[in-house]
Amino acid sequence: MEQTELQNKILEIIDKYKTGVLATVEQGKPHSRYMTFYHEDLTLYTPTYKETHKAEEINKNPYVHILLGYEGEGLDDLYVEVSGKAVLREDRETKEKIWRETMNRWFDGIEDPEYTVLEVHPENMRLMNKSGEPPQELEIN
Repeated sequence: MEQTELQNKILEIIDKYKTGVLATVEQGKPHSRYMTFYHEDLTLYTPTYKETHKAEEINKNPYVHILLGYEGEGLDDLYVEVSGKAVLREDRETKEKIWRETMNRWFDGIEDPEYTVLEVHPENMRLMNKSGEPPQELEIN
């Protein structure tokens, strides 16, 4: 699969599947949790509280791993693996970009002082489980 086609397939998956697994590093070991992801091109965003374990972990080690797309139906379910570097963003523009009314369950609006955004810049993206094919790696510029 050529790189443009691969990138389009990855974008299709990360656009369709909003819930995924985010892994950070805690005391030298992986720490995973489900998160809701949004994206702009290949950059991923997820809302979080400022005072969380994941925020602490990212401040100590910004490298993360994300899984998006697997439905659990079988061995041929496509999913995307993302390895990248995360940064916590508190600027209004980023907060507005991903804000959804459903977030009112957790935050008191965009101005909530606890609302922050985890922005992930991918360093490596792979399309996994394409029937009978090895993982396909997208070249990130």
